[in-house]
Amino acid sequence: MTAFLESLPVIVMCLIVCAAKIIEISIQSLKTCMMVKGQRLKAAALGFVECVIWGLVIASMIGTLGDNYLLLFFYCLGYAAGLFIGSTIEGKIALGTSNLELIASDDSTEKITAYLKSQGKGYTVLEGHGSKDKMNMIFIVLPRKEMPKTLKEIRRVCDNKVFVVASEVSKYAGGYGMMK
Repeated sequence: MTAFLESLPVIVMCLIVCAAKIIEISIQSLKTCMMVKGQRLKAAALGFVECVIWGLVIASMIGTLGDNYLLLFFYCLGYAAGLFIGSTIEGKIALGTSNLELIASDDSTEKITAYLKSQGKGYTVLEGHGSKDKMNMIFIVLPRKEMPKTLKEIRRVCDNKVFVVASEVSKYAGGYGMMK
């Protein structure tokens, strides 16, 4: 394999290295997200593919990177592009579960809970006190993929009169409409 790659024109070898790095690092980014979210089997499969790419393409060229600055540039470019593409893909796939914590007035709480009921989403409302008025806290746990649309609709139904904290959930058990 090394002899074949070294027989190619330098720019072709640079493009192969760049493409391989983009694929490898994109896979690495997705693998890491899957491990954090407890999807160990999928992460292991991606790790295997990542190692195959490294073993077949990158490892055969790594010894020449210090001697060829153009190749080193394309290696680094592929690494950076792979990080960007991998995180973009993960953002589109939206693995995992999100938690929305909303703080709203009684009027906004009624509008928000009516919307959530109409969508079949579970929630919990707690009464509280803010610095000036009585406020309610609304807790919602939902798939991360659904979070942007749900949040947009919540803001729409209450004329954006809600304070929102969004976070990722690593583990949960039970709950209305939750399967785990």
